[in-house]
Formats: sequence, C-alpha cells, structure tokens
Amino acid sequence: MLGNAIVGQSGGPTAVINASLAGVFKAAKDHKIQKVYGMRNGIEGLLQEKYIDLSDYVKTSLEIELLKRTPASFLGTCRYKLPAPSSAPQTYEKIFGIFKKLDIKYFFYIGGNDSMDTIMKLSEYADAVGSDIRFIGVPKTIDNDLAVTDHTPGYGSAAKYIATAMKEIICDAKTYSTDSVTIVEIMGRNAGWLTAAASLSCCEDCSGPDLIYLPERVFDRDSFVDKILELKKTNKVVIVAVSEGVTTKDGKYVCEANKKNVITDSFGHKLLGGTAMYLSDYLTDCTGIKSRGIVFSTLQRCASHMVSRRDITEAFMAGADAVVAAARGETGKMIIFRRISNEPYSMVTDSCDIHLIANKEKTIPQEWITADGTYITDEFNEYARPLIIGELSPFMVDGLPRHLFIDD
Repeated sequence: MLGNAIVGQSGGPTAVINASLAGVFKAAKDHKIQKVYGMRNGIEGLLQEKYIDLSDYVKTSLEIELLKRTPASFLGTCRYKLPAPSSAPQTYEKIFGIFKKLDIKYFFYIGGNDSMDTIMKLSEYADAVGSDIRFIGVPKTIDNDLAVTDHTPGYGSAAKYIATAMKEIICDAKTYSTDSVTIVEIMGRNAGWLTAAASLSCCEDCSGPDLIYLPERVFDRDSFVDKILELKKTNKVVIVAVSEGVTTKDGKYVCEANKKNVITDSFGHKLLGGTAMYLSDYLTDCTGIKSRGIVFSTLQRCASHMVSRRDITEAFMAGADAVVAAARGETGKMIIFRRISNEPYSMVTDSCDIHLIANKEKTIPQEWITADGTYITDEFNEYARPLIIGELSPFMVDGLPRHLFIDD
C-alpha cells in the first residue's frame, strides 16, 4: 500500500473505541504503510492541522494491548458537522491540501451516525475531484443505532456495565425493609438499545428491573404512576429503567419539563439529561412514595474495567478490517457485522456503501417490546446476551488501571 494513512475518532467515546484505533494501526503497519497519522479531535482538529504520528506513542505490542484497554478517545474527539462541499468548497480544499502535504492515501474515521456522514461527504468530494484517497468508516457507538450492521463496537461493553450496575442497584435497594422506588436513567436519545440492556440483569440471583421504558414508545406520566402503584401492592421495592430520550405524545422529551432552556449541539441534537430526577420528583409529588433517581451518565461509556472481551475483540477486528477493505481498493464504505447465529454465537465482517448508513438510525424492533410498552421480550435478550460475554482485565499498577495517554 503506497502513501500514508490517517485515522480519527469522533462523537461520544466508548470503552473500546481505542481497540478499533489499535486495529487500524496494527493492520496498517502489517500492510507496510510507513506512517499512520492520528487526527487530534477528529476532522475539526485536522482542519487546525492538529495531528500526531501514532508510531511516536505506540511502539511495542505491549503498548497496543495497553491502547486497547484505554477508555475514552485516545486521539480526542469532536462533534463537528462537516458542511456540504457546495456550501464550503474552501473547507474541502484545505482538508485535501493537508492530505497532499502528508501524502495521505487512506482515511479512517471511527464513529457513529454523524461520523459516517463525514465519510460520505469526503468520499463524494474525492470522487468529484478525481482523488485516489480511500475513505473507510469504522463503526463505533454505545447507542447501537447504526443502520445495516447487526451491532456496533462499544455497545456490548456498555450493555455489560448497565446490566452489572442494575444488579448492584437492585441488591442495594432490597437491603432495606422500607418502601422505595428507584428510577435509573440510561443513555439513548431515539433508540433504546442501552436501556433495554437493563433486562440482562435478570438471572438466577436477580429479578431485574420491574419496568423498562424506551424511546420507541410514547411515554405517559399518568400510566407510569399507575404502573408503580400497581406494583407497590405486592413489592416493597420497585426498580425502573428509563431512557433519557423518552417522549410524551406531543413529541417533547420528558426531561424538557425540568428545563427552562434546552441546549443543542452542532448537529441540532438536544442535550438530554434529568429524566430520572424529574420522574422521581413527579412520582413523589403524586403519591408520597419515597423515590430516588440515578443517572449513569458517562460511566456507561467509559467503564473499561467492565469491558466485554467479545466487544473489544470485535472492535479491534473492525479497525483492522477497515485497512483490509482499503487495501482491496474500496472507498466510501463502512465495516459492518453480519450475525450468523446466536447459539453458538457467530459473526462475520463485511463492508457496506456508506450511503446506506449515514444519517440513518436503527431502533429496537417493535416486536421486541412488550404490548404495554413497559418491558423487553426474550428475543432482545437472545440478541444482546452474546455481546456481553467475556472479560479482559486492565493492566494494574499500584492498584489502579494503567492507560495510554498523550501528554499535551
């Protein structure tokens, strides 16, 4: 493979996003690419000509293993919406000028929906100007909402953390003899894959949450209170898992009821949070029942100590196979997973036209949600459980995990 490669990370981090970065780096070196540059803070950082030579930071196989176990985005991330070439040709001229200066022939971007939009736009521009640079997307998102692919790297580890934390919360709540309701808020704007993972906590030693509310169904506050009161007839303790993005029939996020102003990011997404706290207060005001709201927040995406071995292995594979796809001459593609079977679990990778993925969203099938919209069916558990299997211990130094880092 002639020329150099550049790789970036974008959007919300995951516990295994650096495993994909390690996969890109290792495969690129195996394919004799001389230099593998890393964009600092994604495409936004590249526009500021912020990049590093990854070989300065990853010199040994041990450091590759350390990188795989490092949470968050090693290169830094961004939420930058690349404008259309027709509206900002100077932006693309600058990007491709940097590519020329660095002799870039292969561009890899690790991210979710918005990142795949970047791959699509850059590959379209390259085609329009006759550039031979190859653009490949590497999937990443704890939200598991990328189209076409069976699942995404990052989801399995986040699901493992959520199910584990739910078990621990349930154990804690049932310690007391007093009546209580605990409402746990889990990430998920329009897709409930993460919140659904709370159902995985149901096993021999745990009853799991009593109610699960997803954004795929309209949320009704009065029905919510009625469900709690019905459960309280037989249960001293009630545990609820709720997506941060649940909406009422008027299309408003439940958490908006607690906010004077709703902030949006560069992609126009409303910044959510506070759903559990609002519902906890609402329930107590309506019924007088003691209620507590818990928010996992960023813990569910950065808990590398609770990583799924299967997830980290597949994340590394996705990065490596992106290089293989580029070596085959592919461009404007994203690496996807195709599941062969659940039991035994079997999966293969493939590549897919980015136009079938960018700016599209995969939600939980309606048939995987119970008729009353308050729980998940066994079909979901059969899908999700294989993704949380296995553990990979961090490298411990002085009692704490050791991570790879860039000293700014």
